[in-house]
Amino acid sequence: MVSRVRVWLNRTYAENVFFMDQLRRNPSDRAVEIHATHGDADSPVLAAADTAELEPEGLSPAGYVEYALAQCRRRGIDVFVPRLHQSAIVAHRAEFEAVGTALLAPPPEAVAVFQDKVVAYEAVQAVGVPVPPWFRVRDADELLAAVEELEAGGHRACFKPASGAGGVGFRMITRSPFSLSHLSGFPTPYAQLDLVLDALRRSEEPVDWLVMPRLEQPEVSVDCLTGPDNRVRLAIGRVKNGRRRGFTLQEQWLEPARLVVEGFGLHYLSNVQFRMFGDTPVLMDVNTRPAGGLHQLSLCGVNVPWLAVQLALGEDPGTVTPPFLGQDYTVVAGPRPLRPVSIPQQRPETEAPLLPAVPAPAQPGSVQTGAALPL
Repeated sequence: MVSRVRVWLNRTYAENVFFMDQLRRNPSDRAVEIHATHGDADSPVLAAADTAELEPEGLSPAGYVEYALAQCRRRGIDVFVPRLHQSAIVAHRAEFEAVGTALLAPPPEAVAVFQDKVVAYEAVQAVGVPVPPWFRVRDADELLAAVEELEAGGHRACFKPASGAGGVGFRMITRSPFSLSHLSGFPTPYAQLDLVLDALRRSEEPVDWLVMPRLEQPEVSVDCLTGPDNRVRLAIGRVKNGRRRGFTLQEQWLEPARLVVEGFGLHYLSNVQFRMFGDTPVLMDVNTRPAGGLHQLSLCGVNVPWLAVQLALGEDPGTVTPPFLGQDYTVVAGPRPLRPVSIPQQRPETEAPLLPAVPAPAQPGSVQTGAALPL
């Protein structure tokens, strides 16, 4: 009888409930049990897991590694998919292997390259992957000089942290003065240049930003599955153009993605993102972890999370070609159940009038997570 596989996802994105669903619905019909940990008791990932725990707060990276090793021992984890403190965890791969746990993550050298976007851009340029013009800025004067140079070339400037994930901290620069028009409608990613410069000059600490031209759509995220031999087993591009999403196997996107993941040893699951700079696809970002939208590849007839777990267990699936490319689709929100936990007291008692108390629901609550629907 084939034993069950025990997989652990630490503090990860809500969308990974779909990653977990796919592991359970694997085509090998293998029993999978999922352990999840998070700092938020209302994470839907905790509710979707077979076993779940709240993570301790305030641990240093080294302290978190000790916590993770203890979890793997106690829970009998076969495959650990680390997001939080990934770089510290992969530096101790041998210790995890000693307790019987395979890390579904790249080696530390590969993770280090892509923690800093400037280092990453310099590295991928060296292997022939195009990148947009960029400037590293740490103060107001450097920001102004970068913006003026980009604008002189006819580009709209934007900035984001030199290290970070997703779109956190991304802003587009505008010279339009702040006015009431900016307080109507929904918030936008635009930031007034004069306000940003003033904030930088008043700050006692330097920033570490990457300034570049705004890149145009389409945005193509190439999801890659790569073996420890540095050979890509699967690469599919997810195309985003406004609300419309689709898939591509065009080499203008896949070839540079392979150069990155094979050249830098991005083992197991990674995601390489491109946008257009003029007529040229250029690198936008590289994620050394599974992308939040990875589950969307199920529309192409492949179960990539399970392929990755097989690879981590030494069960090489070989080169995988999707049997078809799914139709165009969009992403909408849907409910997911939460664990029936009590909500802590949110504020002290006050004499001011409060809203009427609302009885707790009889059933577990829900949170909105994104699911793909065809167009």
